[in-house]
Amino acid sequence: MSTDWAKRQAPSLAEIEALAHAAFADLPREFRTLCPGVIVHVEDFPDDETLTEMDCASEFDLLGLFRGIGLAQAGEVSTGQMPNQIWLYRRPLLDYWAEHEETLGHLVTHVLVHEIGHHFGLSDRDMAGIEARADD
Repeated sequence: MSTDWAKRQAPSLAEIEALAHAAFADLPREFRTLCPGVIVHVEDFPDDETLTEMDCASEFDLLGLFRGIGLAQAGEVSTGQMPNQIWLYRRPLLDYWAEHEETLGHLVTHVLVHEIGHHFGLSDRDMAGIEARADD
């Protein structure tokens, strides 16, 4: 058994953010160009208001969240409109990672792409259908 694990700590907010930025940079250029100004945040957990709004039973229920006006709904930008933003939640991501057989980098990429899908105007149902077709 490697002793490297004995000295390792859970990835920090900054390390998860670095994974997210690397994942975004690895996306096809055509995909990235459709995301100008999208801001990615990494927090430990969603705030209480978000948990209530998303009808979460636990603070571990939400891995990521898109807030903003998706490309499909976008029109003229109005004064005071917040930029499109994606939140990734470190603790729920780490909890999910510990219980599944995938790398943390793959999980962060998957959640980031899912939230970018919402930026594109796709619903959870749309994305589930796309993923199911891709798995066939």
